[in-house]
Amino acid sequence: MISDTAAFKIAIKLIPGIGDVTIRKLVAYCGSLEAVFKEKKSHLIKIPGISEVLATNIINTANDKTVWDRVQKELKFCEHYRINIISFTDSNYPYRLSQCEDAPATIFTLGNIDFNASYMLSIVGTRRATNYGKTFCENIIKGFAQKQLNVTIVSGLAYGIDICAHKSAIENNLPTIAVLAHGLDTIYPSQHKKYIKKILQNGGLITEFISETPPDKHNFVKRNRVIAAMSDATLVVESQKDGGAMITANLAFDYNRDVLALPGRIHDTFSEGPNFLIKTNKATMVENVEDICKTLGWEITRKSTTSDSLPIIYELSDEEQKIVSILKEHGDTSIDMLAIKVNMPVSKVSVLLLNLEFNGIVGTLPGKIYTLNRKV
Repeated sequence: MISDTAAFKIAIKLIPGIGDVTIRKLVAYCGSLEAVFKEKKSHLIKIPGISEVLATNIINTANDKTVWDRVQKELKFCEHYRINIISFTDSNYPYRLSQCEDAPATIFTLGNIDFNASYMLSIVGTRRATNYGKTFCENIIKGFAQKQLNVTIVSGLAYGIDICAHKSAIENNLPTIAVLAHGLDTIYPSQHKKYIKKILQNGGLITEFISETPPDKHNFVKRNRVIAAMSDATLVVESQKDGGAMITANLAFDYNRDVLALPGRIHDTFSEGPNFLIKTNKATMVENVEDICKTLGWEITRKSTTSDSLPIIYELSDEEQKIVSILKEHGDTSIDMLAIKVNMPVSKVSVLLLNLEFNGIVGTLPGKIYTLNRKV
């Protein structure tokens, strides 16, 4: 038997019929991962929840040469690519993950990751994101950067909202972590390989699966629980009522983490999920960075605004100019009234107001009232 500490972190995952909760129970009774493999069957079956079948599986695994050959292969793979193998028994195991009973017993990580960063937000949503959702996602992350909040963005590298979140984090120099549903020997979807290098420079990849594990459907549900557990909160941008993002949101809720949601029109397919979360009091409705920070208790570093003129580098679009003109003429105005006066849908006006707010041109008052901050 291999007497390498890292070997047992891998081998424990290869025992048939064993899950992460059971692994924790075994280690608690036996004393260590290594001790699990050295324990007698007569002692194993005395542990609550350990059946004779599972005890037999542990003994057989401990004495199976093919298992340890596979472990050696994985160790060489991890060493070659400088992949970290971290067990829940290690001091550097992410503390947010450690708070969840069913979190992975072993994780494999690659990159420059601060698991215990002060601010961590998971952003999830549909693979078929609309412009409304993508614009909101981009502006939220841009807003964090502008307000000097070094928020680590966690997502699942999937199409739509996931990759939008990762790309926006990269563009705004914020750390981002991609949680994978397969081994680190591949990237799925393959079209997103081009983003990996930049993700690794300021963030990284994390998975609970050994190499050669394909992205099977059931692995994505396991992946989702890691996304939910990694962060202080999960933000659902767009999702159908039965979408994968809703699984992540419900897991976060079960973990007693904050759930945030972007509201949308009641008949929009990809607003069904967020609206339902808000309606059932599982999520807090958020419209901007301030809403998120207030909900999570994150402190915003406010910049001095001594000038009342627009920055030279920012030019108003025609649509933004219409909104600013109305605020100039009528003073503080509700979003509904603004939508009527500019003859645009509320959803579009909301996006335009987000841009204006992020650039310090408008501010929000209670009751979705908007006010002009600067002379234009």
